[in-house]
Amino acid sequence: MKTLRSHFRTATLALAAVGLLASQATAMPVVAPADTQPIMLAASDCYAIGQQVAEQNGGTLAKASQSTRGGQPVCVIVVLVPGKDGQRPRRSEIVVPLN
Repeated sequence: MKTLRSHFRTATLALAAVGLLASQATAMPVVAPADTQPIMLAASDCYAIGQQVAEQNGGTLAKASQSTRGGQPVCVIVVLVPGKDGQRPRRSEIVVPLN
């Protein structure tokens, strides 16, 4: 029975080592070709624009997403503006050009 346990322990350690080596092999850096354009993250731009719009309207930013309207890239901003006299916040959707 002892030999079965030792074989099982050895096999488990070997599998763990192989898994560790395989995960490191797949985590190698990838070199992009020189002719590719850098990727711009528009979602972060929309988020920054959304924060500015929310501040201008006196509300809080609920959602900021990129969309295309009329062939032009736009940010769709959802702002929650506080209600008057303790009422629920009002939802306001604002569309801003991405440029």
